Amino acid sequence: MKTGYVELARAQQERWQAAYEQHPSLHGAEASAAARWTAKLFGAAGIDDVLELGAGQGRDAFYLARQGFSVHATDFSESALHRLRLDAQREGLDDRVTAALHDVRDPLPPADATVGAVYANVLLNMAFSRTELRTLVNEIRRVLRPGGLFVYTVWSTDDSRFGKCAEIGDGLYAKDGFAGRFFDLELVHELADRWELGGADPYEENGRRLWRVTQAKPAPLISS
Repeated sequence: MKTGYVELARAQQERWQAAYEQHPSLHGAEASAAARWTAKLFGAAGIDDVLELGAGQGRDAFYLARQGFSVHATDFSESALHRLRLDAQREGLDDRVTAALHDVRDPLPPADATVGAVYANVLLNMAFSRTELRTLVNEIRRVLRPGGLFVYTVWSTDDSRFGKCAEIGDGLYAKDGFAGRFFDLELVHELADRWELGGADPYEENGRRLWRVTQAKPAPLISS
């Protein structure tokens, strides 16, 4: 990681940590639209275990757990995960929701081909370089079982905020101390290389325009 990105990553971790400390329910308690849609997809696919990246304080992890999934939630904010663990215990979901501190710039903890599905709501549009994004998506493919699903959502370049924040380089924008990236279809397809792209669907939530992307790890070819 280049020096500039090391400093940016550290600053973003501190910014998110402070935000979660100041707001015990930063994103609210209701599940996102993405989680509700994803639960139906994973259920129909017969998936029972989900790795959630960038889980925050757990609103989507809890929703998935209530739908019967076993969820391993990760985030790089200890403050967010502390709230997640407390709420999981209070709501009786700690048998279905586990949590671990992890920065997705580092290799993912699971072993190769051991995870049924990976879910990430507005994580990939955070302050990652394009190289870091490609590395992360490769890591996700590594830990998924053949045929496993990856669903992620990201801000769209069709969003009204695109181009109105301060650009800080490499396609990243910043506002109020938070940095992120808006995705166009070209980047979505770039990250789907060596995957089976199931769909890149535009949608709106809370007045924001996003992409919901579904892709599957291809099953290995069986030689005759």
